[in-house]
Amino acid sequence: MEEIERKFLVISEAYKDVASSKTRIVQGFLSTDAERTVRIRLKGEQGFITVKGKSNSEGTSRFEWEKEIPANEAEALLKLCLPGVIDKFRYEIPIEDVVFEVDEFFGDNEGLTVAEVELAHASQEFPKPDWLGAEVTGNVKYYNSRLSSHPYKKW
Repeated sequence: MEEIERKFLVISEAYKDVASSKTRIVQGFLSTDAERTVRIRLKGEQGFITVKGKSNSEGTSRFEWEKEIPANEAEALLKLCLPGVIDKFRYEIPIEDVVFEVDEFFGDNEGLTVAEVELAHASQEFPKPDWLGAEVTGNVKYYNSRLSSHPYKKW
């Protein structure tokens, strides 16, 4: 249940040409406590509840637990979430043995596009496509839980 990932800014829309899927995601947070976040997500027609622990000092890994829930329950729980619902499209881009997830944000976070890649271990090598920009792994202002309360448009 440990999530190991790296996060990057995206500097062009070239990822759209190689994406294998595009899904709308709407998510909110029941808790954005620094020690734990509780997220409710609608991903397409699927609902999820996710609990994430505090990141390690590098920001590369943390505890993550996720369960699928009925979409109507996710919709009801979204109404209980803290202000600042996140709305985005997620593109999945498989390259070699990893899959990049590129999030294109809307609403108060419009203009921000971020790529994440999950890894099997912290030192795993992975390709870096041309559309990948500066690494922001561990920078809390790019966490979705922070974007919900401190949106990109207000930076």
